[in-house]
Amino acid sequence: MAIGHRVRARLADGPGSLGHAARRRRAAKLVETFPGLAGMRVLDLGGEPLFWRGFPVRPAHVTVLNLLSFDAAEPWIDAVTGDACDPPAAVTRRRFDLVVSNSVIEHVGGHVPRQRFAEVVLRAADRHWVQTPYRYFPVEPHWVFPGMQFLPLRVRAEVTRRWPLSPGRAGDLPEAVANAASVELLSLTEMRAYFPDSYLWYERAVGLIKSVTAVRA
Repeated sequence: MAIGHRVRARLADGPGSLGHAARRRRAAKLVETFPGLAGMRVLDLGGEPLFWRGFPVRPAHVTVLNLLSFDAAEPWIDAVTGDACDPPAAVTRRRFDLVVSNSVIEHVGGHVPRQRFAEVVLRAADRHWVQTPYRYFPVEPHWVFPGMQFLPLRVRAEVTRRWPLSPGRAGDLPEAVANAASVELLSLTEMRAYFPDSYLWYERAVGLIKSVTAVRA
């Protein structure tokens, strides 16, 4: 288990890992795409205040909407608890300059919730940046397991229980099924359908599309 944690940290989670380098590249691309970010009011769907505290550019104001509750002591960050597919009034009654979402749309639970999520993005602001791992990259990024997204649910559940690089080990089969079913990676066709007026920016690794971002600038 300890070896698995160390390997995962080097590949995905830790400082200096491949995942950390990829997140830095995406942050740089976001700043390049929205050069006026420092003056923008940003809605982050599914994010955390920590992301913005360490971001290279500080927006004028950030509202973070997440199912989890966070403390946000900074006057320029609001942390709102709620569902990104059905936001509370604290979000819907406001208008933003930019919506940002990183690796969230694949977790919301199927086609209809993804449609609702996209509608929230399009209503909240004229500009957006919605990133998600690409379904057909050969390594599933959450579990760092080759081809996991193409396996039957029961096999994916067993991966969550036994694979040493899993982000968390399920205690029993129902929990493992819930964990495995909580991620549905998206194709380019789906992203184009949910965000028809956006262009898609591709992040690549070893020449293959690793993640896709719907951008409207």
